[in-house]
Amino acid sequence: MSTSNILILGAVAGLTIFIGLPVGRARNLRPGARAFLNAVAIGILLFLLWDVLSHAIDPVDQALLQAKNHGGSWWRFAGLALLFIGGLVVGAMSLVYYDRWTAKRMRRRPAPVHGPGAASIEELQPLRIASASSSAPARLALCIAVGIGLHNFSEGLAIGQSAAKGEISLAVLLIIGFGLHNATEGFGIVAPLAAEQERPTWGFLAVLGLIGGGPTFFGTLLGQAWVNDAVFLAFLALAAGSILYVIVQLLQVAFRLGHRELLMWGLLLGLLCGFATDMILVAAGV
Repeated sequence: MSTSNILILGAVAGLTIFIGLPVGRARNLRPGARAFLNAVAIGILLFLLWDVLSHAIDPVDQALLQAKNHGGSWWRFAGLALLFIGGLVVGAMSLVYYDRWTAKRMRRRPAPVHGPGAASIEELQPLRIASASSSAPARLALCIAVGIGLHNFSEGLAIGQSAAKGEISLAVLLIIGFGLHNATEGFGIVAPLAAEQERPTWGFLAVLGLIGGGPTFFGTLLGQAWVNDAVFLAFLALAAGSILYVIVQLLQVAFRLGHRELLMWGLLLGLLCGFATDMILVAAGV
């Protein structure tokens, strides 16, 4: 299979995230339905957190075993461990400070002042665009997209590195499996928007999809050109930190919505969806 075909399939694997995005425009949902959708998103993200952390810590463990039992380098182990810790901290805390900065910025923004008579289109257009991404649920959806995008970049690296090593069948199986994963991740991104009174625009949903799914293509491109385990680990750690931050935020939303029974059922459903797609990969021999 040619390089261009691998890149195209890598892009398709990332863009399946758009399948779940239209759910963000659903309105007139009952409080119980909103709580359930939010809980399913938490379950999906909990699976992703486990999946990302298990893959990220594996090279650190391998370096430790090599240093302890087979004369490997302790410096390599220390470097990978610091990279893991640093990526985890940066992934989580960067979103904490970003969210705090945007919240302060919105509080300081002066209220728009219009003269008498009808407002012009030019006056209203910036307000409409700003409102699409300035509310708390929209900022949370953006944070989720960033976290999933980092995760999908690492998935793209895995696809590209498999192709670069000549393991084409493995690369194709990874594309299929990651495509199934991303189809559920799109729903996880827009779950906070389902509680909004105002529907998100299709343009805003497209931006979320590109942030969350687009990195799969770029990861595939980089992975084919350059194989580096440290870069792979770094992006996994960044993704884990950002996903951890988002899970905490969604849990706060869940507790405000109530419906504890629906929370647990939805969370379990999300987890099982994640494990189901992972079992497809295992059954395929990946």
